[in-house]
Amino acid sequence: MRRFSKIAAVTLVGALALAGCGSSGGSSNSGVKSASNDVCKTAKGDGPKVGVAYDVGGRGDQSFNDSAYKGLTKAVKELKATCIEAKATTSDNDTTRAERLRTLAEGGFNPVIAIGYLYSPAAAKVAAEMPDTSFAVVDGFSTTLPKTPLKNLNDLSFQANEGSYLVGVAAALKTKVKHVGFVGGVPGPVIGPFEAGFRSGVASVDPSIKVDVQYLTQDDKDAQAAYENPPGGKDAASAMYEGGADIVFHAAGKSGLGVFQAAAAAGDGKWAIGVDSDQYLSAPKDQKPHILTSALKRVDTSVFDEVKTFQDKSLKPGFVSYNLKNDGVGYAKSGGFVDDISAKIDAAADKIKSGEIVVPSDPAKVK
Repeated sequence: MRRFSKIAAVTLVGALALAGCGSSGGSSNSGVKSASNDVCKTAKGDGPKVGVAYDVGGRGDQSFNDSAYKGLTKAVKELKATCIEAKATTSDNDTTRAERLRTLAEGGFNPVIAIGYLYSPAAAKVAAEMPDTSFAVVDGFSTTLPKTPLKNLNDLSFQANEGSYLVGVAAALKTKVKHVGFVGGVPGPVIGPFEAGFRSGVASVDPSIKVDVQYLTQDDKDAQAAYENPPGGKDAASAMYEGGADIVFHAAGKSGLGVFQAAAAAGDGKWAIGVDSDQYLSAPKDQKPHILTSALKRVDTSVFDEVKTFQDKSLKPGFVSYNLKNDGVGYAKSGGFVDDISAKIDAAADKIKSGEIVVPSDPAKVK
């Protein structure tokens, strides 16, 4: 992927902005793009000009990126923001990600919000270069990288282990065969907490329940295999169902759509658990009866909050943590499949909020 010159980058983004922050089908080699049917196309407010750089998989993953878009939409409607969206590619590296963020900032977009931890090194680099633009990374570790703290950089982090614990409790209470599974994108500090929380929640109900664990790749640089691989997700979940599991939880972005396909194909009595968004709401009709619940990770809340605090001039650099206490994580009840056990799940949530239960975030520390 070739780098744009600064003049070309400014010209391109400026043209998109003049077109209402969303010329139909407009794109660049830096991935700056506004779809023809999105909120950025019609946004005309006088609020913040928000640049959002999506993770691999982009909008349409019905999960991580779509949750970010939901927060962006709310900012447009409630804060009169305008916006532009940037699309990632599977061939991205730190250089191309930095160019994407730089292009957004040079186009006058502020704040610039990057979706996904892979943007962390790029955000740290560009934020140091451009102190007048505020940068944030969802799931990021960018603030740990500069030699000195930057006043225009923050990371939006989630205690995903807590929400995952709750769906683990749900799985343990709903399994008929004492055998469940977890499909993750890639092991590490972002997906590991989902596994740790889920396994802990299952064990809290019945430590004898078997939990299968399968990651789609061990290579943290292979984002396509991890997060944009529905066939891989389907194969992994199908093997678990065929091996006796009746419930499978995924934390694999767009790859998780294959887990839902596998659950529907496996038939009655087989469940899947979604992640990040309430995935029951966006699932096809034939899959809805198989989506037990979802572990909510309120990326939408973090994106909206970032824009609002920027507008209010109350934005603070550093880590911003979202957890059960501030409704940053949780579980979904759509479909009504967990209504009969919600009191027990909520009781577990209360114990986490009070500190009585401390959920591990490292799978190696799950007993």
